[in-house]
Amino acid sequence: MDTGTPRRPWQGQWPAVGAVALGGGAGAAARYGATLLWPAAPGTFPVTVFLVNVAGCALMGVLMALIAERGSPHPLLRPFLGTGVLGGFTTFSTYAADIQHLTDTGRLALGVAYLAATVLAALAAVWAGYAGTRYALRGSAR
Repeated sequence: MDTGTPRRPWQGQWPAVGAVALGGGAGAAARYGATLLWPAAPGTFPVTVFLVNVAGCALMGVLMALIAERGSPHPLLRPFLGTGVLGGFTTFSTYAADIQHLTDTGRLALGVAYLAATVLAALAAVWAGYAGTRYALRGSAR
């Protein structure tokens, strides 16, 4: 029934906003924990952030393959896991800050290597996670 009151674009989105917020908090806490457990020495290759970003991209590929192969999940699953947990776990801001710090402290080659390696490894990880999961799911269906 139309009440004549215009709907705001965000109405009805609060469950998704909540799912993203809860997932994002969990993902960011996991990333922070990883950097506390395995800190990178200043001026060296930021291996922990690199591995977190690559692992998060691989898991995103797995998630997308599961959704593509297994059908429609609960409507809050992608906002919670994809945007929330994995979005909070991976970090573009720390990656960019690490590159800037390396280049600002005279480690231009290392900064450029980190920039390129992260992009290439992240793209490869998404593809591998997606392709590997699809292959595993199709093989288990036989």
